[in-house]
Amino acid sequence: MAPHGKFYWNELMTDDVERAMAFYGATLGWTFSDMPMDGGRIYHLAMQGDEPVAGLMDKTDIVPPAVPPHWFSYINVDDLEARLKLLEANGGSILRPPFEIEGVGRIAIVADPTGAPMGWMTAVEM
Repeated sequence: MAPHGKFYWNELMTDDVERAMAFYGATLGWTFSDMPMDGGRIYHLAMQGDEPVAGLMDKTDIVPPAVPPHWFSYINVDDLEARLKLLEANGGSILRPPFEIEGVGRIAIVADPTGAPMGWMTAVEM
């Protein structure tokens, strides 16, 4: 199981995926593998050799248009439901209740008391 409390995944949310992939390919040597998502969306896995290192996705219709492109981080937790109770008890908020992504894990989108958003997840064992 992935370690509790450790940053586990990062994804770039942008409105110009092709430009971002060209940039990271040219500067970091990443290659990309497309993964279909619900609703016809495509999730682009950034690869360093054979290892997935990040994800890229079109932010259109996911966040308001005024939100600029940004990197979004996910932290692995040992028990998502128990940790969400602690989050709320300590001034955090749940922005999107837990949902399941097959083969990835259970995820909730949350904010700390300062308003900083992030994902908390319990990753599936690989």
